[in-house]
Amino acid sequence: MSIQEFVFDCDALGHWFYVSSQGVRHEQVSVVRAFPVVAPNEGVALLDAEGHELLWIAYLEQLSVELRNKIEQALRQREFMPCILRLLSVSSVVTPCVWQIETDRGNTTLLLNGEEDIRRLSGKALLVTDGYGVQFLIRELAQMDKQSRKLLDWFL
Repeated sequence: MSIQEFVFDCDALGHWFYVSSQGVRHEQVSVVRAFPVVAPNEGVALLDAEGHELLWIAYLEQLSVELRNKIEQALRQREFMPCILRLLSVSSVVTPCVWQIETDRGNTTLLLNGEEDIRRLSGKALLVTDGYGVQFLIRELAQMDKQSRKLLDWFL
């Protein structure tokens, strides 16, 4: 079976549905990444309303552009993890403290309760969880500007 032999779309109510290559239609389908941070374009599953896997997509690049765009739209609707681009300022070098940050979704503040709320995901990526449970991603630590890295060094 070719990975392209299925239908994935949104109905009039905004619910995603999946039609398998055998013509079986599944309503209220969710799209989930296996590794959203380290391999966002690999390992994507379509799940039914009960959480059972309907289809495994090893690589999003296997899909047609139209189908890939729909899958990515469903993922954006489900996921919320802003990426920190720059640290503008920190209220203190001891925790808890407030960070003024620039993200890919605009400027905001986050409350860092402790250094343990900064987790290293790989040699280059960090996950920062603020005091309200929102997770922020620093995708490429080495590519951040000098001031941001200097401020981060206080907490790493």
